[in-house]
Amino acid sequence: MEKTIAMAQNAARQQESNILKASKAVADALAAGGTVYTFGTGHSHLLAEEIFYRAGGLAKVYPIQDEPLMLHVSATRSSHMERLSGYASLLLSDVRNIQSGGVLFIFANSGRNTVSVDMALCAKEKKLTTVAVTSLNHSQGVTSRHPSGKRLFEVCDIVIDNGGIKGDACMEIGWNMCGPTSTVIGAMIIQAVVCGAVELLVERGIDPEVFSSGNLDGTEQINQKYIDKYRPQIPML
Repeated sequence: MEKTIAMAQNAARQQESNILKASKAVADALAAGGTVYTFGTGHSHLLAEEIFYRAGGLAKVYPIQDEPLMLHVSATRSSHMERLSGYASLLLSDVRNIQSGGVLFIFANSGRNTVSVDMALCAKEKKLTTVAVTSLNHSQGVTSRHPSGKRLFEVCDIVIDNGGIKGDACMEIGWNMCGPTSTVIGAMIIQAVVCGAVELLVERGIDPEVFSSGNLDGTEQINQKYIDKYRPQIPML
């Protein structure tokens, strides 16, 4: 726990400016009618869901999720799928009413796999601002699997380093490495981005569209208003 806390504190301190850049990108996009998109493969798909339909989370969030890239269908197959060229463009083409001016967060700890890099490149073609949440230590220590030879941090507009070590697991116990940190620190980072964006919107006199907890009395009507508004664009609501 102490290592994770220290890494979280380092990320908060060292990545403050990049988190602020991402918050501004989100605030600018939402103020102009844009959408926040999220994407991740393997365990990183958990971070793509972290700010979707969440108490205290932004209403206009579209997670780009694909079952073959997750773990519950076949974990080993997902590892093969995330290395496929051209797959990201198919996923992005399925996104309903995608518009320029939005922001896409891509979560990928190693940042080396083809689908994540392709997703960033395809998103930039659609004039989305791309934000990578990745481990620079890991990514800079491995080669890319993308045909271009590029890793995620090399193709995104904004890069937020989660400060993780190469291999993610941070605890050496005997001959085993345990205790991956990318999920817990990634969740902290993306929630900090959301809070920063909400603060910027309020400073601009814009009322942020934020979900309330469905387990508090009197919140259902507020949340339903956002669901009715965005379900035509975000079908998973």
